[in-house]
Amino acid sequence: MKKLFFLAIVLVAGLIAFSLYQRDSEPQISRITISGPFEFHGLDLSKNGFIFSRLGVTESLTGIETDGHVIPLLATEWKQSDRGLTWQFKIRDNVKFHDGTPLDAKAVLKTLTFAREKPGVIKQIPVKSMSAEGNTFTLHLSRPYVPLLSVLAHYSLGIVSPTAYDENGQITQLYGTGPYQVQKLTAPHKADVRRFDGYWGTQGEIDEISYLAGHRSESRALMVESGQADMAFSIDPNSRTMFADNPDVSVQSYNLPRTILLKVNNTHPFLSEKQARQAISLALNREAIASSILHAPGSQAYQLFSDAQADWHLKDYQPKQNLDTAKALLYHLGWRRNDKGWLERDGQLFSLTLSTYADRPELPVLATTIQDQLSRIGIMINVNIDNSSVIPLKHHDNSLNMALIARNFGTLGSPLPILFNDFSSPKGSDWGHMNWYSPRIHHLLSMLISGKEPEQEAAMSQEVARILAEELPVIPIAYSQQLVGLRKHISGFRFDPYEIDYHLTELTTDD
Repeated sequence: MKKLFFLAIVLVAGLIAFSLYQRDSEPQISRITISGPFEFHGLDLSKNGFIFSRLGVTESLTGIETDGHVIPLLATEWKQSDRGLTWQFKIRDNVKFHDGTPLDAKAVLKTLTFAREKPGVIKQIPVKSMSAEGNTFTLHLSRPYVPLLSVLAHYSLGIVSPTAYDENGQITQLYGTGPYQVQKLTAPHKADVRRFDGYWGTQGEIDEISYLAGHRSESRALMVESGQADMAFSIDPNSRTMFADNPDVSVQSYNLPRTILLKVNNTHPFLSEKQARQAISLALNREAIASSILHAPGSQAYQLFSDAQADWHLKDYQPKQNLDTAKALLYHLGWRRNDKGWLERDGQLFSLTLSTYADRPELPVLATTIQDQLSRIGIMINVNIDNSSVIPLKHHDNSLNMALIARNFGTLGSPLPILFNDFSSPKGSDWGHMNWYSPRIHHLLSMLISGKEPEQEAAMSQEVARILAEELPVIPIAYSQQLVGLRKHISGFRFDPYEIDYHLTELTTDD
């Protein structure tokens, strides 16, 4: 009996040891969770490509380095001929899509052909025809287009497998060429990706990555603090204080080519006169906004472009807040204070609705600050906080008065293609100006984008910047910063100011 008992103990101990050995010998899967502000709503790259580009699922023909230079990606080299009207791209060899299909020029042609049927930046390229032969993709233009290589780097132009499309050109299964492949999508809040072992470039060390979308910046910060997320983008400035005594979390700040601005309806009867827009601009205390609201002294903006975009930045343009001049401009336009201190003209109150959204955590607080500052010159502002999708909707139905938004002028490297697209039409664009047109600006941008007078490019860029600073079809407020919360076990993080790539293959964990 004792022998049987002893044998039973030995057997149980052996089973425990074997299970422990088996568990230890199994490869450990590394996972991280990223929290960000923006939702996604499907596989259409023209609308949702940003999330798949950032997560390393899709790649474009070209890329943009952190210093703004264009680099080869799926195209290893290119050459132009016929005075810039013909471009030939050599497609990278030995690249496979996530479904195992090899990348070739025909796959590029199919992707870009379907992309041209969607709204997006590719509409800016004056494409005459496209063709594919072997590993060479050829693009014929109807006129020279200087920012072509930068535009091709856009997230909406990620190259996907020919098998990804249905007969109508809609993506049904997303197979890209990037270092990570889609594992599971739960729109609009969660995307799970896993490492693609057949990737042509440097493999990432993280096996699986989850992206969680959440509107409130406080929630994202709390997720990092609690360890529910390893990394959180666009956390609010107050999080610096919250994490000050937390050794497990660091907050890193990065300058962006993004400008916080007032988008105004330039045909609104109260805003159609340049002097009214100038008065609003002069009434704003941008220095106080930069230091007290954004916690970023020196980030105040009186023009669209910071000195990081030197060709478009006016070194000698430094106006300041001036309430007396603002009041005088409005008085000249016929506005008078009523007995309650609000401006009136022809029996109408100078009252406007300012729309904004909480995806950018600083905007709602900033909107109420602007409301207070404009009340000091008699302008009544009603703040409306909604979803970011409301801004384009109100732009199109012309119901927008003003909107406080953040616009990234560096998503294509140079701001030129964005400006050209915005100012080619008096209607403007969803996130650009609204109902304003300058023949001079249109002429200058057309010359710049065609590259006809390269020796005059700097002077023309400066003239465009000066007209925008003086006419104020949009009113700059501050240059934006990105605040990222990181758990201490995350190493190798590299920020992309153009917000195309999270550089996930460079991340490691100390776990």
